[in-house]
Amino acid sequence: MVQPYRPGTPLLLTLDPRQLPELLLRTSLRMLIALAASLLFAALFAVSAARSRLAERVLVPLLDVLQSIPVLGFLTLTVTGFLALFPGRLLGVECAAIFALFTSQAWNLAFSLHQSLRSVPSELHEAARIFQLSGWQRFWRLELPLATPALLWNLMMSVAGGWFFIVASEAITVSGRDIKLPGVGSYIALAIEARDLGAIAWAIVTMFVGLLLYDQLLFRPLLAWADRFRFEEGAGSAPPRSWLLRGLRRAPLLGAIGHGLTQPLRWSLQHWGRRTDGLSPSARPRGAPVWHDRLTDATLLLAAGLSTGALLHWLQSRLGWAELVEVLLLGSLTLARVLVLITLAVLVWVPVGVWIGLNPRWSSRLQVVVQFLAAFPANLTFPVAVMVLLHWRLDPDVWLSPLMVLGTQWYILFNVIAGAAAIPEELRLAAASLGLRGWLKWRRCLLPAVFPSVVTGAITASGGSWNASIVAECVTWGDTTLQARGLGSYIARMSEAGDFARLVLGIAVMCLFVMVLNRLLWRRLYRLAEQRWHG
Repeated sequence: MVQPYRPGTPLLLTLDPRQLPELLLRTSLRMLIALAASLLFAALFAVSAARSRLAERVLVPLLDVLQSIPVLGFLTLTVTGFLALFPGRLLGVECAAIFALFTSQAWNLAFSLHQSLRSVPSELHEAARIFQLSGWQRFWRLELPLATPALLWNLMMSVAGGWFFIVASEAITVSGRDIKLPGVGSYIALAIEARDLGAIAWAIVTMFVGLLLYDQLLFRPLLAWADRFRFEEGAGSAPPRSWLLRGLRRAPLLGAIGHGLTQPLRWSLQHWGRRTDGLSPSARPRGAPVWHDRLTDATLLLAAGLSTGALLHWLQSRLGWAELVEVLLLGSLTLARVLVLITLAVLVWVPVGVWIGLNPRWSSRLQVVVQFLAAFPANLTFPVAVMVLLHWRLDPDVWLSPLMVLGTQWYILFNVIAGAAAIPEELRLAAASLGLRGWLKWRRCLLPAVFPSVVTGAITASGGSWNASIVAECVTWGDTTLQARGLGSYIARMSEAGDFARLVLGIAVMCLFVMVLNRLLWRRLYRLAEQRWHG
């Protein structure tokens, strides 16, 4: 990563399959670094937003904006900065690629952890106050353990999301610059340019091997270990198992090393407690005065109005109103595609996710398969899409749309699986004892239990679909390019051409549509779930 590099110098990369093990290791290293940064960001965001009403009113809309900015948008704005930060070194491009992977992973984890912290039962919060737990202790002893099962499923989805955008992250084309970092993503990009179906097949096999290693060496042991954090009173179903976890538990040396590494955390949990009685008047939470909320609202509205006005003035002076109206129409086309596709995905995957979540045996069997399908980059479907559309003379505006939800539909499935797996066993037994079957069981038990998870998955899938529209609405296979009218293809063209003003316009309109959709639809559904089915 720190070897000398000058922008414009091509890096050695061929389609020799013997390179793929090394390329897989490079890609996995970038993925793990981005994943660690994503977890840290998610924890900071979720804790701040869950414990402070003011922080939530600022951070949640900000996250809506950030998740709606496409990977190409981040790359355009960050590649030059990272190159300037590490001049003459490849580390600048590496940091840009890792940051792009971070942007494909962090928002999903942040939304999941925030939803889990908001869903902690009130009686457990009251118990934490009685036991005088500080904020630090409450996070590690109560909130994070309850959030761990759902967080791990979303961790798998975030890794899959990183693989979905691995081509855009490692094969960077911005403002006429073509930089291909050694990795599986750049190998796929080179194979697409060369129309080499054999190389694409080798890339698919390599990606499957990488996901299988992730599953066996990371996710399956974590899921088996996290089964202890399921919140239920009765005995649950058979817990997931992991051969690696059994081996680690039988290794005394590893246990001693782990105990030593966690000793600082244990010390902090023992000494950073609250000094007041959890039942005393001084320990009771005090609400902010009404004028404080009104002043906060006015400040946020003023800041949003001033920034929007400045952006509109800058865009109008360079592009004119006609361009703005045209981009708004393109955004409306992409919005229609997103709504239709997310609705279809919810109808298809909610029953499947509930069935998998309620059957741990099938959950463990299908885990790696779902990860592979979620990680399958849309770019690898370009040969089939181009050949089918050209052979049958199909309309790209319609038949390229399914590529948008190819990778993002799995956010819904993963969240539903996590929500169904977290249904307490006593609730399932109660439903069986009352004779609930068919639609009545779904309406009274299963749908209320998984509805918050469905909405969380839909929010993330919606933002991911807008992001995926950049590669789905502009498909390239060799020298053949098919485009669908929409905001994604507009941003892709402007990013490749290096037209900064139009790129900013496209990203701003995409952020606007995502925020309006989240405010008017998804957040209202989420509040409905909290009000009617909390706990």
